[in-house]
Amino acid sequence: MTDRIVLATRNAHKVSELQRILSAAGLAVDLVGLEDFPGAPEVAETESSFAGNALLKARAIADFTGLPAIADDSGLCVDALNGMPGIYSARWAGRHGDDRANLELVLGQMADVPDTRRGAQFVCAAAWVVPGESEHVIEGVLEGSLARAPRGSHGFGYDPIFVPRGYVLTTAELRPEEKDAISHRGQAFRSLAQFMASR
Repeated sequence: MTDRIVLATRNAHKVSELQRILSAAGLAVDLVGLEDFPGAPEVAETESSFAGNALLKARAIADFTGLPAIADDSGLCVDALNGMPGIYSARWAGRHGDDRANLELVLGQMADVPDTRRGAQFVCAAAWVVPGESEHVIEGVLEGSLARAPRGSHGFGYDPIFVPRGYVLTTAELRPEEKDAISHRGQAFRSLAQFMASR
């Protein structure tokens, strides 16, 4: 297996998070993001599932770079919102990547929902594509509930309002290594790392 792999993101948080996870799984690779590839395409997430969108991105970046590519699509699925924002999590408030606006919109939509009905899941689909060879997708799910106000300064996205099942802290209040150990992304990428190491 090549030791240079492209993560299909310009999000430095995701690159460092995945590097930690792969290193902890004993996989020594040179993980780079799209900042190292000027002109890399912006891949429209046009599929109706996390897995479909992850594969779209991994295929496009593997084709563009000629290197093995990893992509993920992940989001928050809220029970009382019929599983939304789901695949629209990053642009729920209208503009892609506006974490604060997305979080505030979800809190506003959940304002009158009682504590007993605030269940939610973080879902991550991680896709691995080796150009001309193989494709593989694995999903991870973290069950929990939504807090009524943001807490914590770690993490990103909806982390400040998500309380994992069995915890009182939000994922933004956990240390990075604690979050990695239980997170949807950690689950998916650890399983993917095991698959990659076996190739």
